[in-house]
Amino acid sequence: MKIGVLAMQGAYEEHINILKSLNVDTVEIRNKEDLEDIDGLVIPGGESTTMGKLIRNLDLYNDLKAKIESGLPVWGTCAGMIILAKSIYEDDTKHLSTMDIEVRRNAYGRQLGSFHTKSDIKGIGDDIHMVFIRAPYIESVGDKVEVLSVVDKNIVAAKENNMFVTSFHPELTDDNRVHKYFVDMVKTNI
Repeated sequence: MKIGVLAMQGAYEEHINILKSLNVDTVEIRNKEDLEDIDGLVIPGGESTTMGKLIRNLDLYNDLKAKIESGLPVWGTCAGMIILAKSIYEDDTKHLSTMDIEVRRNAYGRQLGSFHTKSDIKGIGDDIHMVFIRAPYIESVGDKVEVLSVVDKNIVAAKENNMFVTSFHPELTDDNRVHKYFVDMVKTNI
């Protein structure tokens, strides 16, 4: 099993380190050739507008979209969630648009609105440490989207088929349960 981590900006190294600690073969995704032979993909946090432009400029857009639409397990954290969302609240920008969710960018405000909490995630566990940094949340979901976690009445984790999203950053904590959940999603798909 090999999981790729989109390595353009953001906390991709932290994701790679946790995956390696779980004995998962990982590869940094920087160009089309890196997409070959991966069994899963993590799209980390960062700046969604910049990441969206880089995905197109590096000619990754069509291959990424096709792989996800054909069932490649993918996990988007924070900006990664925005990249996967079909729509962005009060914004016409479209990125991969594969998951039937509408997200609100910077929903908790700018950097000063960043916070952390503990909450439950369906199928993963209780008291999961959640770090929110300029985080989005899910405004609405389609019929096939399963809501996995709600914090302060806002949807912060969801799953649709092969797509999993979190508006927080599990890679910035010592709790690897969310990564284990995604690794299990990938194993089930192989």
